[in-house]
Amino acid sequence: MPRRPRIHLAGLPVHLVQRGHNRNACFFAEEDFQAYRNWLGEALKSSGCVLHAYVLMTNHVHLLLTPPKPEAVSQLVISLGRRYVQYINKTYRRTGTLWDSRYKSSLVQADEYLLLCQRYIELNPVRAAMVDDPAHYRWSSYRANGLGQPDALLTPHEVYLDLDGREPVRLAAYRVLFRSELDEEAIADIRLALNQGQPLGKGRFLDAIEKMTGQRRVVRPRGRPRKENAAESFLDSPLRLDD
Repeated sequence: MPRRPRIHLAGLPVHLVQRGHNRNACFFAEEDFQAYRNWLGEALKSSGCVLHAYVLMTNHVHLLLTPPKPEAVSQLVISLGRRYVQYINKTYRRTGTLWDSRYKSSLVQADEYLLLCQRYIELNPVRAAMVDDPAHYRWSSYRANGLGQPDALLTPHEVYLDLDGREPVRLAAYRVLFRSELDEEAIADIRLALNQGQPLGKGRFLDAIEKMTGQRRVVRPRGRPRKENAAESFLDSPLRLDD
């Protein structure tokens, strides 16, 4: 079956995931995380994309960004991936691929799902049982979005800014969102949209995407329940570092 083409649209947020090849590690030391951040900053500037949230995990990364034009997302991924792989291969005297060949992405309906996606992304280290509070994980956007720590990579989305015009109140309101765990159904919806390359949204948003692209974009129900349930159980394991 041919792969479904990705959809990137100017001005619409996209949730992007890139994993290490065969789910192997893509970060090996603290210096690697910092090097990736540096190349990410360069790629954001060259592509014109703006970044709203991110997390760098041991064997994968999540980015929530808005592109100025459809091709900017692929430009960012290619530029960032090439430069970071060159750094890793040179540093560790290795050869070959580092990333899976195809990143996953999903358009996000901002008014309904942007903050949900930010929570999903920034809670990755908690779900992986690496920390018990997202503030304790250094390589994510939570300290900026929740605590006000400066992060030059980030450009807050207007949905986030609309939490409150006063920064201290906005930060407090954002932290309140993290007091409860993400609903399992919401987690499943985000993962399914990513896996199928479908928009995360509903109603008129999906209708608008269909009109713009000429393709029906509705997340398909999972098939073969027994295998899918087993896969979801594996994905939700607290020992797993990639979700």
